Amino acid sequence: MIQLKKTEIRELKARGQLLKATLKVGKEGLSAGFLAALDEALKHNELLKVRFDDHKEEKKELAPQLAEKSGSALVMRVGNVAVLYRPKPAPDTEVPAPEA
Repeated sequence: MIQLKKTEIRELKARGQLLKATLKVGKEGLSAGFLAALDEALKHNELLKVRFDDHKEEKKELAPQLAEKSGSALVMRVGNVAVLYRPKPAPDTEVPAPEA
């Protein structure tokens, strides 16, 4: 799991406040399909807001599981929303050769 400094967490919380929920945890919960969509979304956006539409009573347990299963850090959980952070992977330094 990703370890963040207090200053990083503070900055990410401020950025997370401005986001709209990208994904919603529905009836299926943390299904394989949801986790695949979460992984794909984190590849494109470092910071994501996830809303718990269903399983609201389990959100305290599910939010850390989301972070663990996606390889991200749980920045904050407020109400029915969790904010996750995972740095984008470094771009490949190898440039493909042009086709002739």
